[in-house]
Amino acid sequence: MDPAPHIILCTCDQLRAFETGCHGNPIIRTPSVDRLAREGVRFEHAVTNFPVCMAARSVLVSGQYNRSSTGGVSNVAYPTRPGDYAMPEYPIAGRPHLRDTTLAEALRAAGYDTAVVGKWHIHSWPDDVGFDEYLIPRVHHCHSGQSFTRNGGPEFVPAGWSVEFEAAEVERFLNTPGRGKRPFLLYYSISPPHCPVADAPVRIRTMYAPEDVPLRDNVDPIRPLESQEHWFRVYRWDFRYYSFGLPHTLELPPGYGLRQLIAEYYGMVTWMDEAIGRMLAALDATGLAENTIVVFTSDHGDNLGSLGLVQKGGPNEESIRIPLIVWAPGRLHPRVADGCVASLVDIAPTLLDLAGVPIPKTMQGQSLVPALDGGLPPRVHAVVETGSGAAVRTPSHLYHVPFEPGTRTLAGAPSMFHDLQDDPFELRNLAGTGEQAQTAQSCDALLRQWDRSTPWMAGT
Repeated sequence: MDPAPHIILCTCDQLRAFETGCHGNPIIRTPSVDRLAREGVRFEHAVTNFPVCMAARSVLVSGQYNRSSTGGVSNVAYPTRPGDYAMPEYPIAGRPHLRDTTLAEALRAAGYDTAVVGKWHIHSWPDDVGFDEYLIPRVHHCHSGQSFTRNGGPEFVPAGWSVEFEAAEVERFLNTPGRGKRPFLLYYSISPPHCPVADAPVRIRTMYAPEDVPLRDNVDPIRPLESQEHWFRVYRWDFRYYSFGLPHTLELPPGYGLRQLIAEYYGMVTWMDEAIGRMLAALDATGLAENTIVVFTSDHGDNLGSLGLVQKGGPNEESIRIPLIVWAPGRLHPRVADGCVASLVDIAPTLLDLAGVPIPKTMQGQSLVPALDGGLPPRVHAVVETGSGAAVRTPSHLYHVPFEPGTRTLAGAPSMFHDLQDDPFELRNLAGTGEQAQTAQSCDALLRQWDRSTPWMAGT
């Protein structure tokens, strides 16, 4: 019998799929991600199931849609905390969310060691949902002066950049004597390219020339974004600007515009890629690569000015489209899987299937193993929840229906309907036009069937 595979679930934060070399970006340098894609299975179509950090991460570890795992909570806040930055800096005691068996709990019951390194941003502490050990930072988004706790111990601030510190922790984990004797799950969560994009080494911030940065066809380079200078400051300094208002965060470099922002974002993507390179080098050096499955993905995308939008949260492609690669040398033949839409809710059941561990009946995602082997899974579409409704993403179309005001009931008509083959930049909304009526009807039926069969968490 083959030994149980080691598993690394490697995520980054706020990376849309278009900003990787393996997805066709001609400028950005992502050699480590490209290696994973070249040697593994890359899903051409993959989406988040909720384009907000905490909600997406809860889906990832639970294998459940957000409405079932958190009752629709996208980001937990302290209602009594003053100021704009009301999210908890660390998890909250107890387990009001993620009540059913998680990926880590299923694997630990099967004899796996389980660990977390990097951004957590889930309501409960890691050890409450199946992880034996963890090193996590505050939710505060920063890459210098970041505070960490190891296994709930005293808070400390390591020297240097948090990205480098976490990469070294992953190397330490993989180089621990006897590491390969028992199977392990390592959840490695990298913060970049999430803002603050200016809180990075000079070589990262200046790696790409703004004039070389391509703009997507749905970006208007002439028309300023709404509240543009505010959002540029948010992207560059995050909470140190919008919560603390530190003087250095108020000044924008001369001539700073969208191309300058995207150039800095590109640098953060390459910084993330360098951290993955260190992980892969450690796997190669220790010999663990021969029996390790690596899944690389992101929690959601980033609008970066597309359609006049910033950040994430909506059902458009820039916000929901993410990379998803499964790398398993000797187990999977390299290929591009393009016949289905994969999503975060599918990752936990897929990894359990690959490890030969029973998939809990409470998990709502599906195993993507048939697609990894060159076929198709039973469901080829994905559902995306948003704070305002829900959408179905098929390999060719995107269809969103809002909630009736003040309710959790889907409205009778869609707010968005796009043919992504003819209109990949979503410049023409077909909702209400009567065009492609049969396809719209099919998408509507898929979405409403999901809505009927996917319960909200009890008590919410």
